[in-house]
Amino acid sequence: MNLRDDRAGRLILGLRQQGVTDPRVLAAMESIDRAVFVHEKFLDQAWEDQALPIDCAQTISQPYIVGLMTQALDVQPRHRVLEIGTGSGYQCAVLSRLARYVYSVERYRSLLTEAEGKLRLLGIDNVITRHGDGGLGWRDQAPFDRIMVTAASPGEPTELLKQLKPGGILVAPVGRTSVQMLHRYTGQLDGSFRRESLAEVRFVPLVEGTAKEGNA
Repeated sequence: MNLRDDRAGRLILGLRQQGVTDPRVLAAMESIDRAVFVHEKFLDQAWEDQALPIDCAQTISQPYIVGLMTQALDVQPRHRVLEIGTGSGYQCAVLSRLARYVYSVERYRSLLTEAEGKLRLLGIDNVITRHGDGGLGWRDQAPFDRIMVTAASPGEPTELLKQLKPGGILVAPVGRTSVQMLHRYTGQLDGSFRRESLAEVRFVPLVEGTAKEGNA
């Protein structure tokens, strides 16, 4: 066993102990080399269970949070998934192992370009990306079976909920402070949504508009 496999194995064991038990989610996370998506200054921490900085004042999420959100989304092999906030591309890569197609929207063009290159490097070809305002979703491709939001929505993500198929699931952190609540919205037969609170989390805010780089 090489060092990468050893670190990945220990991380997966830790996730399982924390309640991420879906075997498909764990297999997807183990198959993706997180080091590909981590800034070179933090490569020695790539397989640790912690969030790490990336460009544009964003972060690559803690593996536990990636696992928790992915498990809550309950992605099936024929699903079309919308991801809001491509970021480093890591969460997107994990979703690509579970879904038929992943549609990912990122407001920072520089981040998106870098993430696209990393996805190509790993041979991931079922991800469609777009530079745009994530809060608006991707209306032209809606409806989606699943939607994941990787930035904190200040309130109920009503526009994104409109882009779910009947019976679909949306997972998003919601809140205006530095600590938010991770919610799962599940579509009901009458068109309403059942909301479940999963955990307290810390995400960067979902910002309106688009930008070329972090200082734009």
